[in-house]
Amino acid sequence: MSRRKICVVVGSRANYSSIKSAMCAIREHRDLELQIVVMASALLTRFGSVVDLVKKDGFEIAARASVIVEGETPVTMAKSTGLGLVELPTIFDILKPDVIVTVGDRFETMATAIGAAYMNIPLAHTMGGEVSGTIDESIRHAVTKLAHIHFPANQDAADRIIRMGEDPQHVHAVGCPRIDLLAQLVNGDSAPLPDEWFDRAGVGGHVDLEQPFLLVSQHPVTTEYGDGERQIFETLAAVRMLAMPTVFLWPNADAGSEDVARGIRKFREQVAHDRIRFYKHIPVELYVRVMKRAACMIGNSSAAIREGAFLGVPAVNVGSRQGGRQRGTNVIDVDHDAGQIAAAVRRQLARGHFESDPVYGDGRAGHRIAGILAACPLQIQKRIQY
Repeated sequence: MSRRKICVVVGSRANYSSIKSAMCAIREHRDLELQIVVMASALLTRFGSVVDLVKKDGFEIAARASVIVEGETPVTMAKSTGLGLVELPTIFDILKPDVIVTVGDRFETMATAIGAAYMNIPLAHTMGGEVSGTIDESIRHAVTKLAHIHFPANQDAADRIIRMGEDPQHVHAVGCPRIDLLAQLVNGDSAPLPDEWFDRAGVGGHVDLEQPFLLVSQHPVTTEYGDGERQIFETLAAVRMLAMPTVFLWPNADAGSEDVARGIRKFREQVAHDRIRFYKHIPVELYVRVMKRAACMIGNSSAAIREGAFLGVPAVNVGSRQGGRQRGTNVIDVDHDAGQIAAAVRRQLARGHFESDPVYGDGRAGHRIAGILAACPLQIQKRIQY
């Protein structure tokens, strides 16, 4: 019996951390053959050259697809989706996978899903069924309706997928593969963070990672396009008011990214920032350790909601990007207002770390996904179940 060929599409740094444990489990499964396609911002230096991390982790890359139209506007985001749909079918035709795996809710996820659907290739979708803000909410549920195998992160999301008319026998609440990495990396982790890497990789002031520090990750909200510069200025103003060492990540490639980046650059030029260090990308193995040690996370990244709950890290979620997403007790929600942000952070600092809350899994999602992909019946015909 030939092994099933499982093609995993990686399109961003968030994609990679969200599927890496499943990629490892697929590669190790005797009945599966792993194919990896790297595309979009995962190929770009200014977003951390995720492709280099994939190779460094020992994965063989089957194909690459350069699909980013520069500009980070709603127009270029739509065009990048279209370019992905132009490039990916040729790759899929060459690789001839038995199943394609796509992650989450980004524009490359949509291109992957449409390509697989029209080519009659079974599509497996992770992290579906969740509620959030921005365009991600629409993309995520649209991909659910194109997918044949569903791997939601918890039962709440699984129930929502079923209510969308999907066949319950193809909906598997496996947990989030991102939590797998946490479980592997944080157990027994007591070694100090490598100061020399953080001093070499970023720009800005020196951050003493042995002292309490803040971790900021804020991305553009595509449905609030044009407001990113003002929004990031409010967060930066709050960080300045708090006057704590701060690790600050660059935004992702969504529409409005340049607005956020411009706000960061203006801040760096106009305001003393000797306590803040800015990074394009932190390798996931280091980022998990940084999260675990952070006194508080700030911004609108889902990492504060997902990994933060598992680690018990105090978090301040800013704005609408994660609106409605299931969360643990570690999160305080605020608007884009420097005073609100600073006040919420001070509350979290006074409270300290929380108990671990496995809202998004127990650390075994990758193995569950590989096992299901090896054994589940494959079909392409879909029909709404009500």
